[in-house]
Amino acid sequence: MPRPVLLIHGGAGDIPDSRIAGKFVGIKQALRSAWGLLNPGDGSAGNALDAVEAAVKSMELDESFNAGYGACLNTSGQVELEASLMEGRDLRAGCITLLRDVMHPITVARRLMEKQRHTFLGGDAAQELALATGSKRLPPGALVTEGARYTLKEFQQQVAEGKDPFFARTEMADDKQGAPKPSTDPSGETVGAVAMDATGQIVVGTSTGGITGKWPGRIGDTPILGSGTYADNYRGGVSTTGHGETLMRYNLAQRILAAMEYKGLSAQEAADKECREMTKRLGGTGGAIVVGHSGDLGISFTSRRMAWGYVQDGTIFYGIEGQVVHQEPFTVPT
Repeated sequence: MPRPVLLIHGGAGDIPDSRIAGKFVGIKQALRSAWGLLNPGDGSAGNALDAVEAAVKSMELDESFNAGYGACLNTSGQVELEASLMEGRDLRAGCITLLRDVMHPITVARRLMEKQRHTFLGGDAAQELALATGSKRLPPGALVTEGARYTLKEFQQQVAEGKDPFFARTEMADDKQGAPKPSTDPSGETVGAVAMDATGQIVVGTSTGGITGKWPGRIGDTPILGSGTYADNYRGGVSTTGHGETLMRYNLAQRILAAMEYKGLSAQEAADKECREMTKRLGGTGGAIVVGHSGDLGISFTSRRMAWGYVQDGTIFYGIEGQVVHQEPFTVPT
C-alpha cells in the first residue's frame, strides 16, 4: 500500500526577502490544514482530492500568495482568477479561468470536474457555475490588497519609463546587450499541491491570479492541462509555477512526466532536466513540484526562488532558496 504524500508550492519567481517569512507561515499552515484529510490516522485510506483542495484553499485565503485574496491585478486594476484540478485514476479534470469576485477558484474547478460534462470553462460561464454551485459573490474589489495595488503601481511606473517588465535582456559573450527574452514572473506566488493517498490515487491542483499588469482576458498556464497541472496514476502528478507564457509554450508538466516514463528518470531528475531545458530554450523561468507513481518527490526551479513544503515521518520540510532545506516537527493546531 502506498504511503500518503503531500507536496505543495507557493510560487516561483523574484520573491523579495520581505515575503519569505509570510510564505513559510502559509506553506506550513496549508500542510497542516490538509494532512489529516490525506492521512487520518484511524486506519482509513484518506483522500487525495480533499487534501489537495484543502491545501490550495488555505493558500487562496493568504495574501502571501498570488491566488484568491491577494491575487495580482490586471491593467484595469481587477483580479481575474484561474485554477485547475485533475485526478489520475480516470483523468478527470476541471479547469477554470477569468473568474472574478469568488474566493476559491480551486473549489469551482472541483465542481466542474465532478459534473463530468465539460473540462474547461471561462469568463461568464465560469462565474455562473461558481454562483450556481454554492460560491458567494464577493463585493467588487474584496480580493484586492494594498500589496497588489502597490505592485501594479510599480509595474505602471516601469512602463511609463519605457521599460518592459515582462522581458529581460540577456548578456552576450562579448558583453554587448543581447536580445530580449521573457523574464521570470516577478510576483512568483501561484500555488499548487500534489497528493497521493494510500489507494495510489494522485491528484493535482493549481491556482493563481496570473501576473501583474496582464491584459484583461489573459489566460496563463495554470488552467491548461499538461502545462500547469497534470495527474496520471501510472506516471505521477505535476504542478508548475513561474512565467506562464513560457510554461505553456514548453508544456512543462507533460514533459516532466514524459521524461519519467520514457527516459526512466526519477521525479527529481525529470523536474531538474525539464526546468533547465525550458529556460535554456525560451529564457523564461519557473519551477515544478512532482510526485512519481511510486511516491518519490521532485522539487525544481530556475527562478530566483520557489516556496515549497511537504510532510514526511512526522516532520515538515520546507524551503524557498536553492538547496537550503528547513525542517520542524509536524504539529496540527488545536
